[in-house]
Amino acid sequence: MHDTTALLVELGAVILGLGLVGRFAGRIGLSPIPLYLLAGLAFGHGGLIPLDASEEFTMVGAEIGVILLLLLLGLEYSASELVTSLKTQYPSGAVDFVLNATPGAVAALILGWGPVGAVALAGVTWISSSGVIAKVMTDLGRLGNRETPVILGVLVMEDLAMAIYLPLLTAMLAGVSLAGGSLALVIALGAVGLVLYLALRHGRLISRAVSSDNPEMLLLVVLGLTVLVAGVAQQLQVSAAVGAFLVGIALSGEVAEGARKLLTPLRDLFAAVFFVFFGLSTNPADIPPVLLPAALLAIITTFTKIGTGYYAARRAGVGPRGRWRAGGTLVARGEFSIVIAGLAVATEPRIGPIATAYVLILVIVGPLTARWTQPIAAKIEARRGGGGGDDKAVGVSGAEAEPVAKSAPERRLGSHDDLTPEPAGEKHE
Repeated sequence: MHDTTALLVELGAVILGLGLVGRFAGRIGLSPIPLYLLAGLAFGHGGLIPLDASEEFTMVGAEIGVILLLLLLGLEYSASELVTSLKTQYPSGAVDFVLNATPGAVAALILGWGPVGAVALAGVTWISSSGVIAKVMTDLGRLGNRETPVILGVLVMEDLAMAIYLPLLTAMLAGVSLAGGSLALVIALGAVGLVLYLALRHGRLISRAVSSDNPEMLLLVVLGLTVLVAGVAQQLQVSAAVGAFLVGIALSGEVAEGARKLLTPLRDLFAAVFFVFFGLSTNPADIPPVLLPAALLAIITTFTKIGTGYYAARRAGVGPRGRWRAGGTLVARGEFSIVIAGLAVATEPRIGPIATAYVLILVIVGPLTARWTQPIAAKIEARRGGGGGDDKAVGVSGAEAEPVAKSAPERRLGSHDDLTPEPAGEKHE
């Protein structure tokens, strides 16, 4: 078969398969991410039917998927929202980092992966899946719960921390010296600070320069600018993903809203390609040997995430029931864990199988802990003769919780980094 013909046949089959898998995931109430990973495992090297003709295209599509994931994430927040989250949530963010990055780093050192592998696996276990969490909270009717702003604050802190973590990881993976790594960190911090300053002071001017009444022109300008900045950032060892994230933060108002609507379908397509590509690059035969350490790591970090959410909600004055719900909701890992592993797999190939198994476990366990952590904690407390808590939510779904006024990111929760987004709201400067 001609190379072009084989490429078209394989791509058509992959995209059609992704569509069917996504529909099936929606029918059974699961995130499509684990099914995308399984599809990649099935058709990658060592799988049932290896896809060779479309491998190079899929690799480029995966890169675009990461860029679009981070761009859309940046579009969800204004600079003022990020600054506010930094001021109010940094203690919870620090606890989140210590409790959840440490198990990954320790596991990597025990496995003999060295410092680079430790930093990479620490990131895999640290970052929660905002996409899965958004879908779960929407499905359980918890958008108005008292603990919801706390959950969002932790997620925003993690997202912002990526602007520092990813350049450091990229520099370490490239084998640069301590001075080079420090320079990459300084460049990253300078870029984040500059973008936040420009967005706060001159956000209207930036948005006006990009704005267009023609959807086609707006799509081309925003997408072209994002890919260009991502390429420059990659050249500076800052990470293409961070460059895309900063472009999203710099845009606001109607431009951000219009770009989000235009780019969401593209993001969904290329993000799905990214997850498939990660599965394609992992040999299924490598997963069974790492299932035990992946499962142990998943168990440990399930409890550490529950502890993180409990601490953050308690610090915000939320009652015991809301604290347990916050902790259970934060358990899921997904897109960022795979992004980090995808960056590291070229330097440390052993991280691919364990990250795949780890994410597959927690992307399934996460929705279960979100639903059942609080009821189980209440039963244990009742057996001990403890009180029932002081917030008004008593049902599993959280529908009886005392509603609170929604913040701007909370109103957009359903679209936050999810592959099956809810309608997005307005982004405020």
